[in-house]
Amino acid sequence: MKNSKNILVTGGAGYIGSHACKALSRAGYTPVAYDNLIFGHRAAVKWGPLVEADIADREKLDHALSAYRPLAVMHFAAFAYVGESVENPGKYYRNNVAGSLCLLEALRDHGIGRIIFSSTCATYGVPETVPLKEDHPQRPINPYGYSKTVIEQMLKDFDAAHGMRFICLRYFNAAGADPEGELGEDHDPETHLIPLVLGAAAGKKERLTIFGDDYDTPDGTCIRDYIHVEDLARAHVLGLKALESGAPSSIYNLGNGKGFSVKQVLDAALEITGRKIPVQLGPRRPGDSPCLVGDSRKIIRELGWRPRLNSLDKIIETSWRWHQHHPEGF
Repeated sequence: MKNSKNILVTGGAGYIGSHACKALSRAGYTPVAYDNLIFGHRAAVKWGPLVEADIADREKLDHALSAYRPLAVMHFAAFAYVGESVENPGKYYRNNVAGSLCLLEALRDHGIGRIIFSSTCATYGVPETVPLKEDHPQRPINPYGYSKTVIEQMLKDFDAAHGMRFICLRYFNAAGADPEGELGEDHDPETHLIPLVLGAAAGKKERLTIFGDDYDTPDGTCIRDYIHVEDLARAHVLGLKALESGAPSSIYNLGNGKGFSVKQVLDAALEITGRKIPVQLGPRRPGDSPCLVGDSRKIIRELGWRPRLNSLDKIIETSWRWHQHHPEGF
């Protein structure tokens, strides 16, 4: 079981975590997926062993860390539904914050001092300036965003106290699917725009709701920064290699640096699928910002990362191919 190239991947059976596992395997590591399978999929674990357990279960964490002796951890495991976090904040603080604390204490006690953390642009709250830079004030507007902000602070404190170095990746809208067709996005419930659009195109949804068309944007609909999940996964591997080479802890945005509106996503999906996409107009959702776009120049400059699949067409095309070949998901 002991292998100097083992990487423990919490949430490794989930959407982004599974893509990260494939990227790790491609880079010569052995990903050990650690997932409670509440939202993850057993069929998405293909490049290493699966430990079916919760990050809040200290006994199982200790066993996994002793058995596999990972050289680092990639931490994706979290609840991530913004609306649910508002309705049930306790669930999010217990799972995301308390669960992460359990993980960090286990890593401390096992002498594992490298962690790559899956954070979010939701820690910024309502943007004062666009594109968002890493030094933008963090004023999250929902418990999900707060939970990730608290974990970021815990990472800083564990680094100061125990020398546990971290790379924190604040990413924008993860989208797309594995270009080779082995992995894709399969959430239940689904809240992300692109799979919802494609679900409507495939006839699985009666219609798609556009939440507001009177924003101060060129076409009136919200603008978001969509980043291909494979580009996200590569960034995690680059973060791991930086920590291996002795780099200090750091925080990076991950985005394309350009935004696409809801209507632009619809137009691109119509072109790629050739299907009619029925839509209806709904009211604005509370807390939705007109425009969220990230400035990723820091990670480009320091880690040499660049998005390769950054066209909206490529993002939607890979998603559509996955949905066509996996109409029921995994």
